[in-house]
Amino acid sequence: MEKLSNEINHIWADFHKELKGFIYKKTKNLADSEDILQESFIKIIQNIDKVKQAKNLRQYLYAIVSNLVHDYFRNKKENIEGTDFFEQFSEEESLFLNEKIAQNCIKPFIHKLPKNYKEALLMTEFENISQKELAQKLNISYSGAKSRVQRGKEKLKELILNCCAFQADIYGNLREKTEKNCNCS
Repeated sequence: MEKLSNEINHIWADFHKELKGFIYKKTKNLADSEDILQESFIKIIQNIDKVKQAKNLRQYLYAIVSNLVHDYFRNKKENIEGTDFFEQFSEEESLFLNEKIAQNCIKPFIHKLPKNYKEALLMTEFENISQKELAQKLNISYSGAKSRVQRGKEKLKELILNCCAFQADIYGNLREKTEKNCNCS
């Protein structure tokens, strides 16, 4: 155990400042650099047998550090991308935004639908009328109202997908557009 401790102390004394400088150049953040350096030495301790067998110790240590720096940036990117855009808005602001998106982006497509589907979607989605109330207003069965709303949503989805060249995955989730300029109106 003492021999192991001496080897680690030797590596620390010879390389920690150099490695920390390398990490800092990449991250530009002192706290993160120190964390990555600490993780590096944990890896070194865990793999001391491999470290001792390395033909070029400096190269081996830089490989460990480089991998951890790479992980740092990958995790940082995932954290940024994983942040929900709408988390920064209050509930009231989110409702307002959703209403504006619906009014300006979705409603124009609904107006392109055949009258029966347009009417069903406008009432249920914008006037907050339940499907049961829709059935009563249109003098149709409840199952007929449900079908009309469902078919209307399917036709709306087709219009949007055809206009804006969106692609869907096998689960029906929208992916990125294939065209950059969507001129739908």
